[in-house]
Amino acid sequence: MNATTATTRATEIVLPGVVEPAGLHVRVRDLPAPGQGQVVLRMDATGVSFAEQQMRLGKYYDQPAFPFVPGYDVVGTVVGTGPGVDRDLRGHRFAAVTKVGAWASHLIVEAADLVPVPDGVDAAAAETVVVNGVTAWQMMYRTAKVERGDTIVVLGANGGVGSTLVQLARHAGIKVIGTASARHHDAVRELGAIPVDYRDPDMYARIRELAPEGVDAVFDHVGGPGLRESWKLLRRGGALVNYGSAATKDEPGNAMLPVLKLFGQLMVWNVLPNGRRAGFYNFWAGKRFRPATFRARLAEDLTQVLALVGQGVLTPQIAARIPLPEAGAALALAESRTVLGKVVIVPEQ
Repeated sequence: MNATTATTRATEIVLPGVVEPAGLHVRVRDLPAPGQGQVVLRMDATGVSFAEQQMRLGKYYDQPAFPFVPGYDVVGTVVGTGPGVDRDLRGHRFAAVTKVGAWASHLIVEAADLVPVPDGVDAAAAETVVVNGVTAWQMMYRTAKVERGDTIVVLGANGGVGSTLVQLARHAGIKVIGTASARHHDAVRELGAIPVDYRDPDMYARIRELAPEGVDAVFDHVGGPGLRESWKLLRRGGALVNYGSAATKDEPGNAMLPVLKLFGQLMVWNVLPNGRRAGFYNFWAGKRFRPATFRARLAEDLTQVLALVGQGVLTPQIAARIPLPEAGAALALAESRTVLGKVVIVPEQ
């Protein structure tokens, strides 16, 4: 297995500090040769998730020091291999979760983090379900443990994670009530959910009318004061899964304070003798102390989700495809909260 020795010219998007989306920088540099167990990946698609929106504000837990290249996940083609990596990987398309670094034309990735993308699956389509699909799959099956015949509530059913959750649940025979703005209600219905307007001041009352005996799970990325109302929707045996705090995204001050307050509230609810569960979903749980187990679980779950895309069970919701040099516009569009699905960044034309 011969390693790649030539350097690769890469275009990267740099987040220089706490700036508006228009403040992102474009730089071009030579990547070093891939090291032991590494590959050079040519980006075919990356995207904008809630994590990058928080990173722009300096509020994502454990983000690198500024400046850095954002980009939580990527779908790309192997164009170079380092020592110890099979050269036959070259020319094949893979998905990977990077946390940072994917907003680039080329990047270096650990070969152990690569998950094959099925033949015939479009790169942008695959990109929409890398982090979003794994998050939805793990929250449903590993955290909430929902079953056929259950009823669940998905807040933000028009978003990247939310729209994937709806489709996975409907495929599994689960009834879904999904919140979204009125403009997205037709799209949410097409995905298979019963839409409820999240701007309705009586939103939770509307949900209770649809599920008067309570629901089996609520998937809440908003947090804030509404989290208590999500908890109240649960029937005995139900699970509240919180996976974000969008309600506190723009609050000034220490980014960890709202999270710590949230954890405290979830812990209190968990000890109440009412048979209900509450938890925070952390995509990276277990990576530090059990990296091999983390990688195996991620690869297993992402393979399942990508297979469903290939079979046509999951219809990826692509809000827009925006060229890499215009990543600032992609970030601004994602933050506008006006789109259905995920904003995807593609190579420069």
